[in-house]
Amino acid sequence: MPRFFTECISENIGIITGADATHIGRSLRMRLGDEIILCRNGIEYISRIKTISDSEVVCDIVASRKTETEPSVDVVLFQAIPKLDKLEFIVQKATELGACKIVPVLTKRCVSRPDEKNFSKKLDRLSKIALEAAKQSGRGVIPRVCGIISFNDAVEEMKKLSLSVACYEKGGKSLSELDYSNAKSIGVFIGSEGGFEEDEAQRLSKSGITLIGLGSRILRCETAPISALSIIMHLTGNM
Repeated sequence: MPRFFTECISENIGIITGADATHIGRSLRMRLGDEIILCRNGIEYISRIKTISDSEVVCDIVASRKTETEPSVDVVLFQAIPKLDKLEFIVQKATELGACKIVPVLTKRCVSRPDEKNFSKKLDRLSKIALEAAKQSGRGVIPRVCGIISFNDAVEEMKKLSLSVACYEKGGKSLSELDYSNAKSIGVFIGSEGGFEEDEAQRLSKSGITLIGLGSRILRCETAPISALSIIMHLTGNM
């Protein structure tokens, strides 16, 4: 069944508005009585279309259930800002792999260095990419794409999580060596095209963030998050 996210859900009624409503009627050509899935906060609502127009679709909720596709651990991706097309790709794939939040970080070796004002204009597009990827992959929540934060702020945010790692091009521990048994939240920090500066790696390590390696080959900044997230999801039983 087609899947849509909405905040407009009561005990027995769900409402979809805007572009999704138009898509249901015009592109999908759905009719009264057809069933769709509405999602909110990790809960799926099996719903039957009651009324339909270009601006609003009203559904009767038939049943509800917890979304089984959401990981048992919250994984936050801290991504040093690459070129925008690469960031769009990373947001899409991180969403498919189960990340709950994507945080762009400005590090010393970032080639692309947008200011907060210019980057905020791109957030809508990145958020839409996360939304569409969440629909496609059967997610129960839409990962949040945050505004730019500094390296120091990223370190402080990672220290709040149960377990945090940074993928370092000079190597480190293997992800399989770590203990995930008590980890409710995991932070993963990926460098930009040029990786991390030596002093950044030292700061991460001194802050209790584990430096990890992803094998003997140097991965591109858009490949590393896919690899790291896939491995973590597998090791935590979420693949």
